[in-house]
Amino acid sequence: MLTALKNYARPPSTLAGRLSLQSLIFASGDGAFIAGSAVFFTLVVGLSLGQVGIGLTVAAVSSFFVAVPMGKLVDHFGPKRMWSLSAVIQGALFLAWPFIDSFPEYVALAVAMEVAGTLSGTAHGAYVIDVLPPSERVESRAYMYSALNVGFSVGAFLSGGAIAFGTDVLRWAPVLSAVLFLANAGAILRLPDATHDVRSSEPRVKPEGTPAIRNRSWIAVTFFTGVMWTNQVLLHTVIPVWLVTETDAPKVLVAVLFGTNTVMCIVLPRLASRGIHDVGTALRAVRLSTFFFVLTCLITLATHETVGWLTIAMFFLGHVVLTWAELFLSASGWTLEAELMDPRRRGDYQGVAELGSTLGRFWAPAVYGFLAMQWGAFGWLTIALIVALAATGLHASAHAGRRWLEEHVPADVLADARADAPAPAEVAPAGPPTMLEPEAPLPESTGDLLR
Repeated sequence: MLTALKNYARPPSTLAGRLSLQSLIFASGDGAFIAGSAVFFTLVVGLSLGQVGIGLTVAAVSSFFVAVPMGKLVDHFGPKRMWSLSAVIQGALFLAWPFIDSFPEYVALAVAMEVAGTLSGTAHGAYVIDVLPPSERVESRAYMYSALNVGFSVGAFLSGGAIAFGTDVLRWAPVLSAVLFLANAGAILRLPDATHDVRSSEPRVKPEGTPAIRNRSWIAVTFFTGVMWTNQVLLHTVIPVWLVTETDAPKVLVAVLFGTNTVMCIVLPRLASRGIHDVGTALRAVRLSTFFFVLTCLITLATHETVGWLTIAMFFLGHVVLTWAELFLSASGWTLEAELMDPRRRGDYQGVAELGSTLGRFWAPAVYGFLAMQWGAFGWLTIALIVALAATGLHASAHAGRRWLEEHVPADVLADARADAPAPAEVAPAGPPTMLEPEAPLPESTGDLLR
């Protein structure tokens, strides 16, 4: 039993371990700022909650507009270089936060952070797909997802300490995030080059193949995936508000539920990702995710009528079920993005993915909040129906995307991208190996620095 646990905790490969340690570094720096950002913006910068919301909305819109150009930059200059550059830019921007004291400055810095985060997410996604052997991609990214959640937990602990020491300490807390992001940039540079990082002696030309924006099936895949990722809106917004306002459950239960989700997302991603290796198995995971999402809606609407310990038990069960929906959706997404991208234009496809996923989820906080709070049981059933329809659309668009690639990408290019080529040569770490060994952020979180 102990041996099995040790094997489960060990990274799938040395490269996966290095990528996971980098995820840990990134998430610790990111989480150290995000966890206390609401307090920082209101008490240190002096903003109202309304102003904070406006700034985040403007930043999100800016991310939408720069997503495709960032993808083109990644394809032109190489994912590792752009990924490291974005980490340096983000680290420098964190150093500016202690000196911000007005709403216009806040909006400008929020936009700059979001643009840099978009470049980071696009470059990271392209790099990871490029550098990991196909047979290791899903398991490696599941391990990285666990490391990411550990890092966010560490960051939240550090942020809580800064808040506890008062506003004078909190004002300078972003400096810690800056240091971690600069360390992150150095760690990225020590990774092996991916295929599209290798420079030839010939002048660079435009990537071969059709631009991703003209692949309507890919846009549809990312849109429907974005809709399905609205499970995070339930997790972080709708269910907590429902618990506080519509049930007799104690408010402290919200913290317990978040803790349950975090622990599950640290321990279980590799288990949820087992057996997912192609479009068919990824869509099976999508069906499981949809089932668990719908079940969460049914369980949560029932808490309106329950009392006492039964309500607490129902919320706990609902959060466990919703976390399984998140885990299976993550595993399916790692496979679908690798299988449905033109291997020659990974940065371009990552940029368009940001567009599609943003369109799929930006509306959810307002719509889901209205449906749950105003329509009650019918609203929860409508939320479940929305995601079920999105899963149906994702199935159709994924199959269409497979056919599109077979028609527009040479067979040998697709075969090379799916072949189990040996991993790139590693650069030896500077110190003794650790259980995680170094490096990488995850796509769904990297661009969300201020959300």
